Amino acid sequence: MSFVEVRNVWQRYGSHVVLEGLNLSVEEGEFCTLVGASGCGKSTFLRLLLGQERPSKGQLLLDGVPLAAEPDASRGVVFQRYSVFPHLTVLDNVAIGLELPAAPWLGRLFGARKRAAREAAAQMLQRVGLGASLARYPHQLSGGMQQRLAIAQALITRPRMLLLDEPFGALDPGIRKDMHELLLELWRETRLTVFMVTHDLSEGFHLGTRLLVFDKLRIDPHEPLAYGARITYDIPLNPGRSGAPALPADLPARSPA
Repeated sequence: MSFVEVRNVWQRYGSHVVLEGLNLSVEEGEFCTLVGASGCGKSTFLRLLLGQERPSKGQLLLDGVPLAAEPDASRGVVFQRYSVFPHLTVLDNVAIGLELPAAPWLGRLFGARKRAAREAAAQMLQRVGLGASLARYPHQLSGGMQQRLAIAQALITRPRMLLLDEPFGALDPGIRKDMHELLLELWRETRLTVFMVTHDLSEGFHLGTRLLVFDKLRIDPHEPLAYGARITYDIPLNPGRSGAPALPADLPARSPA
């Protein structure tokens, strides 16, 4: 059984069909990049995986069990807009990810448990290159540093799946290259299953072990919202990369459409 199973998933909002007939199987540890034209449902699919939305039809399974109806610790997420708390220090921004689940009523830990949470947060921040910025606030960080902070937030709970929605779209090319290297290092170390939305096709080819192309197969000019997107191409990439399953060089692209 695959780690993530998507079975005939549809998503519609009233008469607007965004996704139709999605079927997908993903093994644990794969890095899937999602590309396609704007409005083809890539971010909607990510929200379904996160649990922010429920499909109008079909099932999403994690290890054979339906995905939890709400986001939980099994899924970390990083958005293009930095999801950080501006009133908290860098260290507190990450430590709170351990404190809130352990102390849902107060939102705080005390004594040895608090020290352990802060030590774990400091170690994670050191890993993403922010070890010298623990006492700073998000507004004192550059864009690349804020995105490193967002990645540390997403990884501190040790999720099994990491969801990335255009995480590097607002960064300068040089900083994006550094973030690519960091993300691949963390992926190799953690064996996370990654789903990443990007509008940059070269980024999708460079980072992923699979490239999933979203597109509409059916278009009615009189009812442009009547049909949704599907995964029209499923292309294996980078077979020799550590963490990626080895694939024959002549394996054809898979298309469930």
